Amino acid sequence: MPLVANTGLPSFARLHEEGETVISRERAEHQDIRELHIGLLNMMPDKALEATERQFLRLVGESNQIAQFYMHPFTVPELQRGGEGQAHVDRYYEPFGQIRDQGLDALIITGANVIGSELSEQPFWKPLKEVMDWAYANVTSTLCSCLATHATLQFRYGQKRRPLQVKRWGVYSHAVTEKAHPLVRGVNTRFDVPHSRFNEVGREQFRVAGLRVLADSQVAGVHLAVSEDGFRIVFFQGHPEYDVISLMKEYKREVGRFIRGESAEYPPFPENYFSPLDQALLDEYHDRVLGARAHGNPAPEFPESLIVPSLDNTWHDSAEAVINNWIGTVYQLTHVDRRLPFREGIEPENPLGIRG
Repeated sequence: MPLVANTGLPSFARLHEEGETVISRERAEHQDIRELHIGLLNMMPDKALEATERQFLRLVGESNQIAQFYMHPFTVPELQRGGEGQAHVDRYYEPFGQIRDQGLDALIITGANVIGSELSEQPFWKPLKEVMDWAYANVTSTLCSCLATHATLQFRYGQKRRPLQVKRWGVYSHAVTEKAHPLVRGVNTRFDVPHSRFNEVGREQFRVAGLRVLADSQVAGVHLAVSEDGFRIVFFQGHPEYDVISLMKEYKREVGRFIRGESAEYPPFPENYFSPLDQALLDEYHDRVLGARAHGNPAPEFPESLIVPSLDNTWHDSAEAVINNWIGTVYQLTHVDRRLPFREGIEPENPLGIRG
């Protein structure tokens, strides 16, 4: 179903160019189709700001629900941005106060960069908690991604994330653990999800918090979980929204840090991502980087054009299915007046009627 270009946000034009269904606000207003208003609290740094917009907008727009999707991006002003990033926010993002007054049907919260190890000391901590408290009382469902999951587990459930010995980085197989839940209806019982993180909330912590794990990996841990009522909060610990090139871009960025002397260690490959041929090409590139350094020469150009054609996306279909189920359930539960998030006869404490 269509995304509605309700603002001049450049991501709408980019998605339209990619073949996604995006219609003008004028056209949408002449169609007798129900609206769903979805907030996107984007806390990503400037370099990833617009890419993250497109990733989540794409997943929402590919939902097959009979609705027009109005997206409402916003951020928290406490996050410092450069001139270009701040100009983008000032021009295209909405203030939280306006979103709070108008209401939402659903909310997506992205991850964020962290300086230091303590989440409660981050500049986004208090405003994120304010948004989450409001959303829990006024929005049908909130989807937390990665860092937002870790922060919510800490301030709402008292479960602090724990550092990993090495970065969890790559594409991992996950098994559905609660097959009857509406969010995983029609999803393969095993599916891939990318992860990229230095910390995690473990299985036992989710259990102690009373949360319900829906998809888990023997290697990467919990990916998908829901709040105790079954739907009010949805937790992603992985990154199903990633583009096929996202991990490659991260790897390239880490290689660049090594070349510039910002990191002492050359990065390992993301697991289960590059093909054997790609790894051979990148090993050769590694040798050329070291050779250039030894002779005081500039580093060679990263062989991105050789790598991208052979990258495989093994996670998007399942990500699309989960988001489709999420949007579909929001559609069923949300009152036409989105300030009344639960339809008559549905108890907010257990909106799906799921028994533990």
